[in-house]
Amino acid sequence: MYGGGGSIDAKAPIGLENEDPVKLQEFEDRIARGEKIEPTDWMPALYRKQLIRMIEQHAHSEIIGALPEGTWITRAPGFKRKLALMAKVQDEVGHAQLLYSAAETLGKSREAMIDDLINGKSKYSNIFNYPAFTWADANAISWLVDAGAIVNQLANSRGSYGPYSRALDRICKEEAFHLKFGHHCVIHMASGTKIQRQMMQEAITRWWTPLMHFFGPPDKMSKHTEILVRWKVKMATNDQNRQQFLDMYVPKIWELGLTIPDPNLRKNKETGQWEYTEPDWEEFKRVINGDGPLNAERLAVRRTAEARGRWVREALNSPKSAYVTPLA
Repeated sequence: MYGGGGSIDAKAPIGLENEDPVKLQEFEDRIARGEKIEPTDWMPALYRKQLIRMIEQHAHSEIIGALPEGTWITRAPGFKRKLALMAKVQDEVGHAQLLYSAAETLGKSREAMIDDLINGKSKYSNIFNYPAFTWADANAISWLVDAGAIVNQLANSRGSYGPYSRALDRICKEEAFHLKFGHHCVIHMASGTKIQRQMMQEAITRWWTPLMHFFGPPDKMSKHTEILVRWKVKMATNDQNRQQFLDMYVPKIWELGLTIPDPNLRKNKETGQWEYTEPDWEEFKRVINGDGPLNAERLAVRRTAEARGRWVREALNSPKSAYVTPLA
């Protein structure tokens, strides 16, 4: 195996067979020293490919992730809640633009990324294919889904690729405000009337399995984890991030008097690890491959938005004389 400061094995890992071994060793030495890789630096084709896949999927998740909450802007209780939720949704779309820009530095155009999204070729986070039936669902997203995102993104903001880590640094600052908004809304419902508490409990119950899926399959099932961690594209594994989330937020959920729909959930005092019922990973595979509750609806919305905005893109890319009448 390749390793910073060490010798190179005679047989390169799959995907690195055609790389210059000297340049590859220098690249891994830089990562081992904690240096950032910039767009003009030499990098293995596999590193570039994995970064494009990961950053592109993250950008798509921000765009699609705005949809379940966006449907609640006009229905949020009270003017202040509407304003706060509108600002949050705007932030999420802005995050996508930052991430698309970071991915473009690796050589894939934004247009190609959007095409791959709306054609179903490129993936996004499973969790955004589930419906937000009630205001409590929107609150669960704002608090717990954003909490999970922060766990992932704070770790990866220390990663090896400069444009991505800098984008994540800004995104995490804004996500922290989103989380506080969601937490405030959940506290309000959990300490409210019997009906409000019931709504909040039902939302937690609905979203628990998608939340467990959110961090990705177990490390033993993930084909990308080893290389991503080695190259510091990911700074923690799926299982590590899931454990950190449970450590931080299970006690907070319980403090509010809410329950988690997993009778096996407990912290092992000897190992310090959370034990839980494995979620249905077949469901995870079905949803990520397009067979989820709202996959078709989510992509249909994006296709409509893409079609409606086509004239703007064409206008921007055409000679001004074709669209602007000169002043006399």
